[in-house]
Amino acid sequence: MRVPRLVGLMAVDARETARAQGLLLNAPDRPETPPPVVDYVVRQYPQPGAEVPRDSMVYVWFDFGPGEGGGGVHEPRIPRPPRGGLQRELDEPGDPYLTLSSP
Repeated sequence: MRVPRLVGLMAVDARETARAQGLLLNAPDRPETPPPVVDYVVRQYPQPGAEVPRDSMVYVWFDFGPGEGGGGVHEPRIPRPPRGGLQRELDEPGDPYLTLSSP
């Protein structure tokens, strides 16, 4: 049998999908408690499409490990962006046909 794609599924859906295929699910990053329903699978092993025997264990992770991506903390940004937004970035509108005459 082939391992289904579980990445992107909520915990309860991943467990149900694995069970329907005759596979067992294990979450090494949550060994003490079952994952909350709202957590999403971010990694799995074996990869989707891999051939495995019935009753095989599929490992899923609900959090990215250190250095593997994820959102991370982005604020506060140092140095702070300049104030003024587009007004600061663009020239003030004016007459496009007005040119400076050279003396």
